Amino acid sequence: MGRAIKKSGAIRVLGAMSGTSMDGVDAAVVETDGHRIIGFGPSRYRAYSDKERAVLRAALGQWHGPDVDAAAELVTFAHAETLSEFDEIDLIGVHGQTLAHEPRGRGTLQVGDGEGLAQALGVPVVWDFRSDDVAMGGEGAPLAPFFHFACAKWIGADQPLCFLNLGGVGNLTYVDPSFDGPEAPGALLAFDTGPANAPVDDLMQARLGLPMDRDGAVARGGTVEMGALELFLAEPYFTRMPPKSLDRNDFAEMIGLVQELSDADAVATLTGMCAAGVVQGMEYCPKPPSRLLVTGGGRHNPVLMEMLRVALDCPVEPVEAVGLDGDMLEAQAFAYLAARVARRLPTSCPGTTGVKALVGGGVVSTVANGAVG
Repeated sequence: MGRAIKKSGAIRVLGAMSGTSMDGVDAAVVETDGHRIIGFGPSRYRAYSDKERAVLRAALGQWHGPDVDAAAELVTFAHAETLSEFDEIDLIGVHGQTLAHEPRGRGTLQVGDGEGLAQALGVPVVWDFRSDDVAMGGEGAPLAPFFHFACAKWIGADQPLCFLNLGGVGNLTYVDPSFDGPEAPGALLAFDTGPANAPVDDLMQARLGLPMDRDGAVARGGTVEMGALELFLAEPYFTRMPPKSLDRNDFAEMIGLVQELSDADAVATLTGMCAAGVVQGMEYCPKPPSRLLVTGGGRHNPVLMEMLRVALDCPVEPVEAVGLDGDMLEAQAFAYLAARVARRLPTSCPGTTGVKALVGGGVVSTVANGAVG
């Protein structure tokens, strides 16, 4: 599967991401020198079964114990199964599955055995991307912004723009492509906007036994409860200056705000809360962005996308509008970040995570006779 890593020039990196939506493992190849995107390669998706999602849900918010051990074993197995399908890979970047994220407290925890994967696959693996950032006072998230900067250069953007990822949690990256590199002061601003798909998914699972509101079908039949929306926006998180980040369950009380509503009104209200968090967040952009490019599962929800289009002054489009793959963008991001770690380049900065200085986070696990250059 692997081959010798060149000390300079482009390498072929495989990235893997298991996000807060807990739907499965995304894996994708990026050719990069750690600065520029040279090209994109093949991708794969390995869905979690209902039983596997239950294992992951049981471990959410925990830092150790048998549930965490079971989740770690599952995540490592699912990644090994998925990543073994790729050939001619120089390096692998594995984000793992976030179970707990408390940057101003106990730290951050992503499970998935990078060392074991390196030995099993015969390719160096970069993993545990967030801990160094948190240790230096950063939020540890979001980490995709450096890749978003490279994407802005890749598509030839010449005006400030935003990338919005709508997974379990929403996160926004403001990019000014007039700068030469992502670490330059003013080139990036990034933060979590608030809950995105997670509360809707949880409510759909609890009430209807369904994993999500597919195509916004339930929300479309409901009405947003404005009182609940106002209580949501009164949460102090929204007045905190970015950078800032969230754990998947930080807004778990949102379910309580809609528990007396019908299924349709409850889902419509939670969807409206997601959109409102994004709208609030856009006010922090240093300059009005020329467009908002949306990635993650939320871009498939026409009700949510329409809410954003009505509320914002700039065009709101899925990233496919500029030739990117919204299903694989985060996996591609961790391929790109792995290359930066291997080349000893920063992966986060004060403008993206609030870290005190430039950080190149990540543990590198090599294999016998393997080297990372």
